[in-house]
Amino acid sequence: MDKKQKWAPGLKAVLLILLSHMTAGLEVPLDLPQPPTITLQSPKDYIFDPRENIVIHCEAKGNPHPSFSWTRNGTNFDVEKDSKVLMKPGSGTLVIDISGEKADAYEGTYQCTASNEHGKALSNNIVIRQSRSPLWSKERNEAILVQKGLPLLLPCRPPAGLPPPVIFWMDNNFQKLPLDKRVSQALNGDLYFSNVLPEDTRSDYICYARFPYTQTIQQKQPISVVVLNNNPEGERHPDFMLPSGSTSNKMVLRGETLELECIAKGLPTPNILWQKDAGKLPSGRTSFYHFNKTLKISDVNEDDAGDYRCTATNKLGSKHHLIKVTVKAAPFWISAPRNLILAPNETGILTCRVNGNPKPKINWFVNGRPIKDVYEKDGPKIEEDTVILSNVQSGSSAVYQCNASNEFGYLMANAFVNVLAEPPRVLTLPNQVYRVIMNHRALLDCASFGSPIPTIAWSKDGETSIKNSDSYVIHENGTLEINMAQPLHSGKYTCNATNNQGFKENHVFLEVKEPTRILTQPKYRRVQRGMSALFECKVKHDNSLVPTMTWLKDNGELPDDQRFEVGDDSLTIMDVIDDDAGTYTCITKTMLDQDSASATLTVVEATPTPPVVLEKPDPPTDLELTDQMERSVQLTWIPGDENNSPIQSFLIEYMDLLHQPGIWVNLTEVSGTSTTAQLQLSPYVYYMFRVLAQNGVGYSEPSVPSAQYRTNPSAPDENPTNVEGTGTEPDNLVISWRPLTGFQSNGPGLEYKVQWRQKDVEDDWTSKNVGNTSQYIVTDTPTYVPYEIKVQAFNNYGNAPEPTVVIGYSGEDKPLSAPDSVQVTVPNSTLAEVQWEPVPNPSVRGELQGYRVYYCRVRGRHDQQEEADQHEQVLTFSGNRSEGMLPGLQPYSVYDLFIKVFNNKGEGPSSPIKTFETPEGVPDSPSFLSVIDYGLDTLTLKWGPPLSNNGRLTRYTLKYHPVNATNELGPVKEVIFPANVTTVTLTSLNASMLYKFYLNAWTRKGPGPDIKKEASTAMDTAVPNRQVDIATQGWFIGLMCAIALLILVLLIVCFIKRNKGGKYPVKEKEDAHQDPEIQPMKEDDGTFGEYSDTEDHKPLKGSRTPSNGTVRRDESDDSLVDYGEGGDGQFNEDGSFIGQYSGKKEKDTHEGNESSEAPSPVNAMNSFV
Repeated sequence: MDKKQKWAPGLKAVLLILLSHMTAGLEVPLDLPQPPTITLQSPKDYIFDPRENIVIHCEAKGNPHPSFSWTRNGTNFDVEKDSKVLMKPGSGTLVIDISGEKADAYEGTYQCTASNEHGKALSNNIVIRQSRSPLWSKERNEAILVQKGLPLLLPCRPPAGLPPPVIFWMDNNFQKLPLDKRVSQALNGDLYFSNVLPEDTRSDYICYARFPYTQTIQQKQPISVVVLNNNPEGERHPDFMLPSGSTSNKMVLRGETLELECIAKGLPTPNILWQKDAGKLPSGRTSFYHFNKTLKISDVNEDDAGDYRCTATNKLGSKHHLIKVTVKAAPFWISAPRNLILAPNETGILTCRVNGNPKPKINWFVNGRPIKDVYEKDGPKIEEDTVILSNVQSGSSAVYQCNASNEFGYLMANAFVNVLAEPPRVLTLPNQVYRVIMNHRALLDCASFGSPIPTIAWSKDGETSIKNSDSYVIHENGTLEINMAQPLHSGKYTCNATNNQGFKENHVFLEVKEPTRILTQPKYRRVQRGMSALFECKVKHDNSLVPTMTWLKDNGELPDDQRFEVGDDSLTIMDVIDDDAGTYTCITKTMLDQDSASATLTVVEATPTPPVVLEKPDPPTDLELTDQMERSVQLTWIPGDENNSPIQSFLIEYMDLLHQPGIWVNLTEVSGTSTTAQLQLSPYVYYMFRVLAQNGVGYSEPSVPSAQYRTNPSAPDENPTNVEGTGTEPDNLVISWRPLTGFQSNGPGLEYKVQWRQKDVEDDWTSKNVGNTSQYIVTDTPTYVPYEIKVQAFNNYGNAPEPTVVIGYSGEDKPLSAPDSVQVTVPNSTLAEVQWEPVPNPSVRGELQGYRVYYCRVRGRHDQQEEADQHEQVLTFSGNRSEGMLPGLQPYSVYDLFIKVFNNKGEGPSSPIKTFETPEGVPDSPSFLSVIDYGLDTLTLKWGPPLSNNGRLTRYTLKYHPVNATNELGPVKEVIFPANVTTVTLTSLNASMLYKFYLNAWTRKGPGPDIKKEASTAMDTAVPNRQVDIATQGWFIGLMCAIALLILVLLIVCFIKRNKGGKYPVKEKEDAHQDPEIQPMKEDDGTFGEYSDTEDHKPLKGSRTPSNGTVRRDESDDSLVDYGEGGDGQFNEDGSFIGQYSGKKEKDTHEGNESSEAPSPVNAMNSFV
């Protein structure tokens, strides 16, 4: 089929709407001259009941009022000559009295013509036919014998009626025969049995035909069927009884209902399945009847053409039948011609756009005559479906007819051309007040007329000019539509109608009212018998509207009982009884809207009062979006049950279904007493909201999400942030930024306009549009020059605000020049001050980071042959510096240095090497000082030169003095030695005396730090007055050995005496005990009782030896430390022990019976064990 002949489903309805607007927009006031217009006519196919009069409608308007005439079968029908025909006064409607006449005499094709001095309008051709209900032809039906299991067809063949009769099968008792999967009635009325059963035997199969116009029912002669069971058929494969063969064809007209049927035979009874080859059955228009044997598709269009396959299936197999469906179309309107109001000398166009299959033929007429017969030349120009009328003149008004036809029907339409010159007039009554509920559509009328057709303009409050936008639509007929009325739309609206003849204005008023909503709905109540039940119904409404509240019980009036008390916003039922149980509904109504809510009351037996339980609140309900603006919306909700804990706050969350579906984000929080919140929104977001209530226990579950609210796209509100310009190479500039998020984009098609130009250069901005990315690289740039940079976001709806200018720099390269004029000043031996001339900025070729001073010690000044350390050091001076200090230098040395400037890319070339010297400094301390020989009155000292002389050594200075037992210092003596002396023997010292030595080195700059040393001369027979290492002395070792030998002899003597059994002063005590080993010990010192055999066996004075010869360790653990003066022994640098020994301090005599004498030699020996 040609693409031009295609049509879309539902186009008919759209065209009707458009046509209604066209007609409304071209209404000509009846006080003005105008050609006739047909306003009412009978349908094209008119079937009449012969028992009633024939009424053929034809009504028209015009100025002057039109006169009417008729044709019948193409010839003039003289109404006045037929006494049975009456034309209604003031109209062309015919009333034909057919009583006592043959009605078929008035059958034929009628057409009405309405005429006045400005033209003629024609009705459709109206075909008048009499309804018919002919009798059934008489026939004699023989009984039908059929074996069980075989198929059976009972034909109906009703008489042809007008319109066709309705067929059904009944028995003699006027009971419809049961139909099922096995027994079915075809579309033509025949009765089919897929297989017969013995219960199908009966003699009263009667086909009835009901004729709708005459309401008569006729019946066919009964058919008798006998089912035989003597040779029953077995199971059989499916096959088709209707239609026959493997394929069949079906033609259907567009807009009609396609009916396809497949009736199959077989045993068991087959099932029927439908499908469309190479496509799907249209949803919403497809239905199945007669146990799937009939397929119906309503409102057929060209897409429904194709091959339909029905499949019959039972357990033995399946059978297919293919029905090839073609779709044709009677002519249908795409755009019907519309009336034209033209001013003199204007040009107008009449279009008559139709489609159909086959393609319709279009013929044009003017005042009922072919247009070519009226205008031989200089007439309107005809181009198939278009008539062009050029430079029309007064008096050329006429009615044009368009006739489009094909083999399946025709369309005919009138359109007048009225040539007038009229100033505008507004037909809508002035100062009308329109009231509308918020968020509903508001339509403000501005019906007008004028020639030329006026243009309509609207303004609000005398100032704001209204244009077509998302909020406003100005229709062709002048009506102003506000899609979602909000309070800000309230006000005075002015409609201006203007043409070249003048202008006219009209004022109307719009009041947008708050919706009536039940905020606190009645809640389910479970009440004990005899208690009270309270249902609350708190309403929010517009203050200018007066609501009325009505309560219903079970959708009926409340009982007439004083126990029911109706308050302003509540219903109280006192002393509840069982009959009070039911559903209670409150209805609040204003003149513009209403709302209702219901709750159930359950009456129960009295039970003990349960304890109060605090729980989380129930979630809010009934979320509603109002005051819908571009960037804000008001959210209203109804709080849930607080569950014995007052609600403290409500948390509002949103989900962006477009950018972040599935993620809920906190938006705002309001107090627990609020039930509304004004929410600020962003463009191009698909919002859904939900609310959570919070009480002292916690948050409720989220509410059911609100309806989706889509904000319209707009230009971005902001530009990307963190805009930077840096170069990665010497010849580029990388412009980077943080992109906007989808939420910030405000609309589809987000891109960025990147602009740049060299700073302080009179150049135009260079720009580049890039996609949703985060950087752009500018190439072929000069090295490290400043650029002005702007990055502006834009989308399909416009640009973001003008961006701020950011300064960036192209890529850096290593500096070209070295610092100049390097000078070094040495203020002292360890510090140098360096000065230089900074590198010019162009030579830096980047962001100046600073200067690096490289320096190293070449050699010392005192030795030209000294091998250089060559350990290079570097000091970094940040920023644009021209001087710096070099600390920590080694005195009396030769140094080399050079300087480099550096940027982010690296260092530049080095300056020429600059050599400088440091002056002498004081030397380090001698490297060591030790005693290499001890004498009674001499000590030999040896030392090493300083590790760093820091100049030329001139001498050494040795200072020393004695230290006595009380740490008092003696007189200091000073000795000076030449620089080449490192050993000295000091004489005339005191024996056994401790000396303290101080040695330092000198240069011409002065003395360096000293090194300290203590040493003692050798001992004579006297005890040293300071800690002396007596453990190494020979006399001490001999003394200890003698004491040990003496103790050993004493122990042996005591052991022998005891074995001889000598008499003891405590003999009597020993006899008193069975065990001589168990003896009491003295409580004060733990020794055994005193033995008094002989004086020779008494212990030595000062000793603490027990009778068994052992030494008690807890009383004899003396060590060398005990002989010092309160400190551990120390070792000097050459490993000798320098701790001092002295007698232990005397203990307090009050500390018991322990000896206050010096420790015995035995204890001294035990300290070495």
